[in-house]
Amino acid sequence: MKYIIYLATICFTTPIFSQFSKDYFSDQAEIIYKDHQGLVMHAEELYAESWADLPQALFWKQIMSLSPDTLILNVARTRQILRKIAVSDWSKFSDSEKEQIRSSLREDYLLDSNERIYATTGKNDFYRFDEVIPTISEGIEVFEENEVDPWYAQAILLIESPGQLKKSKTGAYGPFQLMPAVARAQGLTVNRYTDEREDFVKSAWGASNLMKRICIPEAKKILDAHGIEYNEDEMWFRLFVMHVYHAGAGNVRAVVNKIQPTEGGQELIKSMWQNKAAGFGNNSQNYTQLALAAQLRMYEILQQESELLYFCKYP
Repeated sequence: MKYIIYLATICFTTPIFSQFSKDYFSDQAEIIYKDHQGLVMHAEELYAESWADLPQALFWKQIMSLSPDTLILNVARTRQILRKIAVSDWSKFSDSEKEQIRSSLREDYLLDSNERIYATTGKNDFYRFDEVIPTISEGIEVFEENEVDPWYAQAILLIESPGQLKKSKTGAYGPFQLMPAVARAQGLTVNRYTDEREDFVKSAWGASNLMKRICIPEAKKILDAHGIEYNEDEMWFRLFVMHVYHAGAGNVRAVVNKIQPTEGGQELIKSMWQNKAAGFGNNSQNYTQLALAAQLRMYEILQQESELLYFCKYP
């Protein structure tokens, strides 16, 4: 489909909540995507600060666009992409043959002999962007109404349970994947008869409350303890808060204490991707890599398939 991008234009709708104390409207883009008209968060920092160029983000963006019958051989530590291969072809190799292929790739790319190489399959069956994009406007609206940065609504919706209502192995459920006890603590009813986590608006309100009351304040406490300055609108701070949302403050505190950073920024987030502590493991490391990749993949889809795409600017 044709698309048009107007930079620094005034959108044809007005701000949802003009009383909101922070101006996030300049970070929003008005879209007409298929039969849906609504808003998404733009976040220019992804490009201006080169988050979009990080190999981890580029790797996961490819994974999100690939079908499960294709896999990517990649460096576990950096997510450098080495080779793309059909799952059916890879499965024909014996374990020793697979290790020979990995050894050959280490030599070709001048990697250390101990560098681990993963085989990661495509996941476009899970990341259903067509289904989740139309829900983002409603998530933005609820978060703004609760005076929480609406970028978090978009980030969570894109990676937690995109376009689905699946229950995780740990019991998390709904579009914002809230645990039962967490949902109850934010005012939702969760029992054997009723589970309000499946109600989009109530789930969004619960997630925004969790961000407002726990995740953002705890993120600040962790950073303050290390004397690290921050701006809540910066991308690295948003990603840091996302780690708290996923792993919990205690686990994030543990990995930061291990790193012992003296300043924030992109380097702190990248260090968190390379370190483990307490319950902050591989899934926690991947979480904000996925958050970045999903944003990039969404923008890619919108630019290819949106009929109109306006970047908002309000006077």
